[in-house]
Amino acid sequence: MVRMSAEERRESVVRAAMSEFARGGYYGTSTEAIAKRVGVSQPYLFRLFPGKKAIFLAAAERCLENSRRVFAEASEGLEGEEALHAMADAYTRVIAEEPEQLLMQMQMYVAVAAAEQAGDHELGEAVRAGWMRLWDTVHLPLGADMDETTTFMAYGMLINCLVAMGFPPEHRVWEGLYPSARLKGRLEH
Repeated sequence: MVRMSAEERRESVVRAAMSEFARGGYYGTSTEAIAKRVGVSQPYLFRLFPGKKAIFLAAAERCLENSRRVFAEASEGLEGEEALHAMADAYTRVIAEEPEQLLMQMQMYVAVAAAEQAGDHELGEAVRAGWMRLWDTVHLPLGADMDETTTFMAYGMLINCLVAMGFPPEHRVWEGLYPSARLKGRLEH
């Protein structure tokens, strides 16, 4: 039997935590559930991370980094409209193929809001820093155009909300997100 190093086990915890927190949120997820998913004891879990908040922070940072990497890889060597479409297509694939990534994002925003209300700013500071790295990754390929970046990120958040609420792809609410398809339909008639 091959034993995992502490770093490999830590990586397993982050992946498991993303899955558990995506489904249950920060307050609804127990460290026991995370430990069980990884196949370790809770005491061992706390040797890898000092507490639940540290585990959530690691999962949140991974979630943001995953999204940042998707945008960076999709837009590599592209600019403007080409970069925009490549990043949008790549993100659409991620939320279709890895719904936990999307749900973790949504849980992360809720957890930050709750922590901020309680006067705990550590989580918010970490998530905001990661989100700004994400913003910058999108901003540069879009020509550092503030309006383009804002629109791209706003559409992304709308898509996150619609997917999280379970709107099926054929629902009319999606029509406004596909203006070229709508225009094409009008031109054909």
